[in-house]
Amino acid sequence: MAEYVVEFGKDGGHRATDGRLDAPAFHRNHQAIRGVLERYLTGKSGDAVEAGSGTGQHIVEFARQFPDVTWWPSDLNENHLTSIEAWRTHSQLSNIRPPRRIDVSDPAWGDAMRAEGGPGELLAVFCANVIHIAPWRVAEGLIAGAGRYLRKGGMLFLYGPFRRDGRHTADSNEAFDKSLRERDPEWGVRDVEAVAKLADGAGLSLVEIIEMPANNLTLALRRI
Repeated sequence: MAEYVVEFGKDGGHRATDGRLDAPAFHRNHQAIRGVLERYLTGKSGDAVEAGSGTGQHIVEFARQFPDVTWWPSDLNENHLTSIEAWRTHSQLSNIRPPRRIDVSDPAWGDAMRAEGGPGELLAVFCANVIHIAPWRVAEGLIAGAGRYLRKGGMLFLYGPFRRDGRHTADSNEAFDKSLRERDPEWGVRDVEAVAKLADGAGLSLVEIIEMPANNLTLALRRI
């Protein structure tokens, strides 16, 4: 398991008998995230990948909201993959595919999915609360891969805490950033401008920055 993986349920949080994990953050943010996706995905069809699906709760919510989109969950952590599959089974939704184990630090992560019968060109990639608890190479690989595999006009959504113009957007984010860097010097809250620069090099354009609950942001990036 990659060192940057943060494991849900490791702190003894709620786990159903079938392996489903419950992330408290999901209950706080899923409606706001869904509202962002509605603006870009309503009426669209195609394949969408969630990079770092965690417990699997978000992708079930998305599959319910966007039934014409086929959702492909992924993660590196085996307990997460178990939880994702348990949520998929529990939901009984036909537009969620079995979770895939992929490492998005590799820009060719889409090839790994395709080799196992995964999707071709993508409508969207969604990633929440990953790039700040991972080395910068994960952001590099994720964004480079999105540039490769998104279809023209396809969207990459990045959710989490970010700095703007080199400054934290809240004192709580600054404290969080410090705790992350103390845990691992390669982790930390990322700059919007640095992410936008990566995206530009991958053929993606930052089209919107959306303020979210708990001092988070969603960056919406479109394949040019």
